[in-house]
Amino acid sequence: MTDRKTSPKAATAASKVLTNPNTSKNSKTAAGSALSQAAGKKK
Repeated sequence: MTDRKTSPKAATAASKVLTNPNTSKNSKTAAGSALSQAAGKKK
């Protein structure tokens, strides 16, 4: 398994997806997954 992290730019885009009320559930699930892998995430 590789130790890849979501880039800050991708994390920002994912955050916008999650805050958009018109986004589908599947898109929000994918965005949440990306944010959970974001670099700098505090555990």
